[in-house]
This record gives sequence, structure tokens and C-alpha cells, in this order.
Amino acid sequence: MVVYVLLFNARTENEGIHAETMNGQNLILMFEHEDDAIRYALMLEAQDFPEATVEGFDQAEIVEFCESAGYGHRLVPEGTLAVPPDQNLEQITWDPDDPNPIAPPADSAPSTDDHGIDQAELDRMRQQLEKLL
Repeated sequence: MVVYVLLFNARTENEGIHAETMNGQNLILMFEHEDDAIRYALMLEAQDFPEATVEGFDQAEIVEFCESAGYGHRLVPEGTLAVPPDQNLEQITWDPDDPNPIAPPADSAPSTDDHGIDQAELDRMRQQLEKLL
């Protein structure tokens, strides 16, 4: 299955993959649908991240990368509106000028309930959608 991830400085020696930090673990988002990944990349840009390139990979390849790097991973189902966390880390581990990047993580979202999203996160998502309209 092909999944889509966000890369910074794609196809260069300084390529980095977007990661978020949730509950202390770096997490790579794998999008089932390219349009959902593009939408997420645009939201990151609106938060002053560098421009990201959406690239398709075999899901097994990304999972293998995550396991080798000690990262977690999450599949974002088609049609799911994934929204970046409100705040970014003060310091990221990826430097656009560093030839040996790891990944630019975003700060973690609050812990979630059994449905995966808490009320504060839903309110934040609603506010961001209203701003887009």
C-alpha cells in the first residue's frame, strides 16, 4: 500500500521527514490519501514550517524506517482532517543546513480519550477550520 509522508528538502543530502512528538515518542504520520497530506503540509507552512514535499512510499518501507530510527508511526485514514499541534518545539532536531538530519518534530498534543481526540483538540480544530472559511 502506498502512503504519503511529508519531507523537507526532498531528494537532497539534507532531507528530513516530518515527525510529531506524542507522549514522549517521535511519531511519523503516514497519510492514506495524497490530498490529506498536502492539506496537512499547507497547515504546517501556515505555522512557519519550511515548505514540505508530499512523497508516496510503500507503507512497509516507512514502517521499517520508523522501527530502525526508534520512531512510532500512525496511519491517517483517507478523509481524516489531521491538524498539526498548536505549538512547535522550541528547538527542533532537524536543521535545514545540516547534512545529517534526523527529523523536525512538532510538540505533542494533549493526551486523548478512547476515541483518539480530546475536547480541547476538537475545539482547536474547529477554530482552525473557521479561520480557513
